[in-house]
Amino acid sequence: MLNIKRLGIEDAAVLIAGARGMAQEIDVPMCIAVTDESGNLIAFERMDGGKITSIDLAIDKGFTASGIQKSTQALGKVNQPGMPAHGIASTLGGRMVAVAGGLPVHAGTDVVGAIGVSSGSPAQDHGVAQAGLEAFNNTQNNS
Repeated sequence: MLNIKRLGIEDAAVLIAGARGMAQEIDVPMCIAVTDESGNLIAFERMDGGKITSIDLAIDKGFTASGIQKSTQALGKVNQPGMPAHGIASTLGGRMVAVAGGLPVHAGTDVVGAIGVSSGSPAQDHGVAQAGLEAFNNTQNNS
């Protein structure tokens, strides 16, 4: 039998709040998704002004980061022509995202979920996702 560590809805709220705070700071309304360790959606927020085209993209960034247990930015680097994962973004019905903005969430050494962010530039999306992750890590370190 397996014991699986998984983010809960309260964890997702912390991740979203941290990401929202950074999105407000940089004045870019975002779509923010939190997925579990299997890439299934736990929670989602589309800030007022978040792009409608970014809804599925944020969710799929979370799906990808959970699945590969790495950032979507890292996948983007190995998805270039001649690299080992070139073309992977077309797999799984196009759900694999090789653009920055998706980060796995860890509890110790276990990946327990992911955060996916979209609506800004790749660097903005990554930074906002990182802010959500830092908010989550701060709550874990203080409990």
